[in-house]
Amino acid sequence: MKQSKQKPGKLVTKDRRRKHKHWQVTVRYRDGEEFARVYTDRKKAEAFAVRQKRSPVVKRTRVLEVD
Repeated sequence: MKQSKQKPGKLVTKDRRRKHKHWQVTVRYRDGEEFARVYTDRKKAEAFAVRQKRSPVVKRTRVLEVD
C-alpha cells in the first residue's frame, strides 16, 4: 500500500482559479419589476447602478456583495 506524502489532516485544494468577489446590482422599477446583474468589479457595478438610477422609471438600485 502506497503512503501519501502529505501530512494527515491537511486539506489540499485543487482549485487553482483566481479568486474574486462578486457584486450584484438589483434594479427595482416603479411597476414592481426587478432586474439583477452580477459584476466582478465593484466600480463597474456602482457605475451601472448610477446609470440606471438616472432613468425616471427606476425606483431604486442596490449594490450587494454576493458569495
